[in-house]
Amino acid sequence: MKTFKFADTSVFLHDQDLPDLLDYKDEIGIDTETTGLNLSRDRLCLIQIGISRKECHLIKLEKSEFTSEGKYKNLKALLKNSKIKKIFHYARFDLAVIKKFFNIDCQNIFCTKIASKLVRTYTDRHGLKDLCKEILEVDLNKSQQSSDWSASSLSKNQIKYASHDVIFLFELKQRLYEMLVREDRLKISEKIFSFLETRVELDLLGWIDYDIFSH
Repeated sequence: MKTFKFADTSVFLHDQDLPDLLDYKDEIGIDTETTGLNLSRDRLCLIQIGISRKECHLIKLEKSEFTSEGKYKNLKALLKNSKIKKIFHYARFDLAVIKKFFNIDCQNIFCTKIASKLVRTYTDRHGLKDLCKEILEVDLNKSQQSSDWSASSLSKNQIKYASHDVIFLFELKQRLYEMLVREDRLKISEKIFSFLETRVELDLLGWIDYDIFSH
């Protein structure tokens, strides 16, 4: 394990699994980094687990170890734990790569991108950078977004970027939740979050760019 410090946030990089006995509270932030955005071609390289704005754990994943028995035991247990709310930004993609490589359907989801589209109807800018800028007045540096996440050694800038993709999700979720309640759109958001499991299954079966509900 390697430890990094960025402002008030401690970031822990693991090359095997999450450590035992971590205190996850009742919600976590999750993001993934891959070799690309094609579910058929590209592979999962890194999973980020935000515990709070001050603590983040990164698990580097090796290509040869996804099917190994006993690998990533703690990570898998966390992903399967339906009692812990899992906050994503654009959950559809992250859930799909988790399903593909670990065969896990994550439950109890909140997606900040979907929530944003339901309540920030005054704009078409729903990226994480846009949300952080408007809601939290935080200007994210996204320069490492398109970098080599399969490299044997990740740079300090990559580590910082990866942590920033999850540590702000808690505050974003709370603010967006309040907006959903205010606009009376909380129930529809929860129904959409529940449908994500089916949407992911369609994506993995090849209907990723096809509106199956169209005429």
